[in-house]
Amino acid sequence: MKFNVNQQDLQKSLNYCQGVIEKRSTLPILSNVLLDATNSKLTITATDLDLIFINEIDNVEIIEEGKITATSSIMYDIIRKFSSGKKINLLLSGENKLQLESEKSIFHLNCINASEFPLTDENFNKNEFSIKSKQLLKLLNKCKFSVSNDETRHYLSGVFLHQTQIENKIFLTAAATDSHRMSISKLRLNEKVEFEPVILPKKTIFQLCSLLEDYEGDVKISNLKSKIKFELNNSILISKLIDGKFPNYVQVIPKNNQKKLETDLKLFLDSVDRVASVSLDKKDGVKFNLSKDTLNLSVNNANSGDGNESLNVKFDYDLEISFNSKYLIDVASQLDGDKIEIFFNDMGSPALIKDPSDFDSIYVVMPMKG
Repeated sequence: MKFNVNQQDLQKSLNYCQGVIEKRSTLPILSNVLLDATNSKLTITATDLDLIFINEIDNVEIIEEGKITATSSIMYDIIRKFSSGKKINLLLSGENKLQLESEKSIFHLNCINASEFPLTDENFNKNEFSIKSKQLLKLLNKCKFSVSNDETRHYLSGVFLHQTQIENKIFLTAAATDSHRMSISKLRLNEKVEFEPVILPKKTIFQLCSLLEDYEGDVKISNLKSKIKFELNNSILISKLIDGKFPNYVQVIPKNNQKKLETDLKLFLDSVDRVASVSLDKKDGVKFNLSKDTLNLSVNNANSGDGNESLNVKFDYDLEISFNSKYLIDVASQLDGDKIEIFFNDMGSPALIKDPSDFDSIYVVMPMKG
């Protein structure tokens, strides 16, 4: 095996691989990436057995075809320290030695034979639909912060992706909750598609988002029993799905929250952030004391002190209610417009948060006791 590749192309590809490979893998082969140089392109594959990432680099000068696996983190560390954009020559110098050469540097890395690399080949092409990369990115970004970290309820540790229908419109809808807060977002599809409801694992979501951020174009999605596949131009991500039943989240959306608060989004976000600064652990609630057109925010921490701030809002009622400040900041940071709308019922009921500039996303936040 012998080929030349551009430093930036290889660095970018290995950078994505870092997100897939487990840092503390018990199997040495899983710390490696598979390099396959054939048909004038280099294909790089990384896996942790649940998630497979495949990336193709074109415009590679292949002198001798072949494949090998090398330690991903070491190779990435070397490649990113080479001069940007320069040519890197790679060749198999011994049976299990990969030589990297660029300008005046030469490295020899220990390798493991490609035959040991775990690869699964599955035919996904039955049910496939396409969606624009930035639409999918927006959908995932609106929900991913609400994913649960609780290992005991594994079915909440992902985003529930499914098809919904409102009147005669079809949507791809995403929902996530950790039982203290919930995010729901949807995007319109042109037609009904063959797509079973799935729960996407957290790691897959973050990996997919980092790919989508750098990509303009269509993403092909297909799922097969317990796996899902996302195809971008030069990359493929195949992931196992979370086995379990996502709760009926529609039941949790408050139906009778009539008390509407409307205010400037940036002022609200900055206020909550400032007042929460007085508390070291964000478990202290930020207390809302609402009266006509005024919101008083306060945080009181027995160890560090207290903070108060008032904000002009549109509101016609009297209400006291407390929230985890982090939850409010997470939601407010995802809103696109200049305003935020919060709908309340009473001090013990969840609040419904909407973005007046995005009718396709809603958020529910549980109040804190006391």
